[in-house]
Amino acid sequence: MRMGFGVVAAIAVLSLAACESAADKQAEVKADAIEDTTEMKADSLEQQAAAADAAGAPATADALDAKADAVEKAGDAKADAVEQAAGKKD
Repeated sequence: MRMGFGVVAAIAVLSLAACESAADKQAEVKADAIEDTTEMKADSLEQQAAAADAAGAPATADALDAKADAVEKAGDAKADAVEQAAGKKD
């Protein structure tokens, strides 16, 4: 009888673990998408900065580089928040 309860409990634990890992995977996919999007935006700003620098506008280039850094940091923070929120649901 104890063996039967142990098996049922093990199956229940494995089922819950499977559900949690699916939620974690979904959060990871969402976080990766956020990171990819913000990375593309930051790359675009960096390209604009390079063009501005080549055109002789170093102040504009510096401002664009700073904005690119800010966009990337914000994206990383948002992605981390998504992953942490999923971890709290587990």
